[in-house]
Amino acid sequence: MTSSPPIADLGFGLGLRPKHYEALLGEHAGAVDWLEAITENYLGLGGKPLHYLERLREKYPIVLHGVSLSIGSTDALDERYLRHLRAFADWLEPAWISDHLCWTGVGGVNLHDLLPLPYTEEALAHVADRILRVQELLGRRILIENVSSYVAFPQSEMREHEFLSELAVRSDCFVLLDVNNVYVSSVNHGFDPREYIAALPANRIAQIHLAGHSRQGKYLIDTHDAPVSEPVWALYRDTVARFGSVPTMIERDANIPALDELLVELDRARTITREVLVDAA
Repeated sequence: MTSSPPIADLGFGLGLRPKHYEALLGEHAGAVDWLEAITENYLGLGGKPLHYLERLREKYPIVLHGVSLSIGSTDALDERYLRHLRAFADWLEPAWISDHLCWTGVGGVNLHDLLPLPYTEEALAHVADRILRVQELLGRRILIENVSSYVAFPQSEMREHEFLSELAVRSDCFVLLDVNNVYVSSVNHGFDPREYIAALPANRIAQIHLAGHSRQGKYLIDTHDAPVSEPVWALYRDTVARFGSVPTMIERDANIPALDELLVELDRARTITREVLVDAA
């Protein structure tokens, strides 16, 4: 294993949603550089979803993004799920596989949410060991994404970016940096999002997510149901200045618009990256 990103820069992609299957294969074929598929939407399924995924992989690089790893739980790893995931990945040949720095259940109960961890040395050692085991079972390194959060643990002994940075080194994994999640959490917890970005190890950042959020009272909620906000675009500019060109994609999970609207956002990400790199040259 090395400490460089797993592949070359794929460019600019979108989260794959059924609403856009036909457009991506037809009128807008080639309009994006790559696609991110939610693992659980295809794993173990046949029929229409797998039919389209097979057709799309002939035209686009595909990456897999999971929501079931529950890497922070104290429950045993679901090795049955991981065996199925490895077999699926062997067939699909995704560019990489990612999941979230969170736990989704305990005691065999799935809470169907991405729940935050206390940032302690004990939790760090626990999660690092589990990632190493996951990577062994999958036969590849994975990407771990920072999640948005709305509560903090008084037991935490370090800041989130310190935990994430050390986790990537100890487990030899990579980071899927969700810029919107950094911004959402920074507002909810009162930290400087630029400081968070600046502190991450450049050689571990392998993918970037951009998404929209909503406000509920004094909190921001990571809802993925709106365009990327102006503060997140500004933070993305800082992110490109810090890490250079990193595979970047737009996520939209609700209020999903026509593909044209998302392509406009994706072009904005391309433009920001180009401008930042030209200024840095």
